[in-house]
Amino acid sequence: MKITVDGKVLEVEEGISVLEACLQNGIFIPNLCFLKERERPHASCRLCFVQVEGMPTPTTSCTLPVKDGMVIHTNTPEVRRLQKTAFKLIMSGHPCHAKTCPVGKNCTLMKIAKFLGVGLGPKPYERLDREMPDLIDFGFMYYSPYRCVLCAKCIHVCKTQNGKPLLTFARRGFETIVAFFQDPLENTEEKCINCRACTNICPTGALVLKDTENVEREDEAQTA
Repeated sequence: MKITVDGKVLEVEEGISVLEACLQNGIFIPNLCFLKERERPHASCRLCFVQVEGMPTPTTSCTLPVKDGMVIHTNTPEVRRLQKTAFKLIMSGHPCHAKTCPVGKNCTLMKIAKFLGVGLGPKPYERLDREMPDLIDFGFMYYSPYRCVLCAKCIHVCKTQNGKPLLTFARRGFETIVAFFQDPLENTEEKCINCRACTNICPTGALVLKDTENVEREDEAQTA
């Protein structure tokens, strides 16, 4: 099966999404919530827009299966406008402090901001004022609601690793956060520390093991 992306003809496998096809071929499309292992795309970040010839408006590439002969544009002015708008809306609820970010230069938000040529602040939108703590103690790790972009990657990998998710969404709307449920019949803390799937996959450092957080704080104190 062949598709054309930004003038480049690609040989792709049937059944995958346009986003996956592009990423497999070294064509970056901004995304936060994509996981190829998911049966259905989460499609929450609204960053992966593309324009397909024959379609009236841009569409999210993670929800769009490839079709033979497709002609796709990833960098039209309308695509970039939608991506920048979505990114700024995300940042309105995600105060970003590059110097204290636990993932530093590996933060996906920083990479996307650089790719789109925008800052990490929410302007022209206002900062969302959400009533939630800076850190929530999960016992063996910290969860920062303000770093979280609700991509649900942690929930998916936790369920995949354990057969049932120990992480889930709680609350609604702008107050949505990730919650942790400890299994009283298991040594959940030891199991999670050995697993680390959720902390490893988090794109923004919203989930951090306590030992890692302590090391980072010590490093910051030494360099301050």
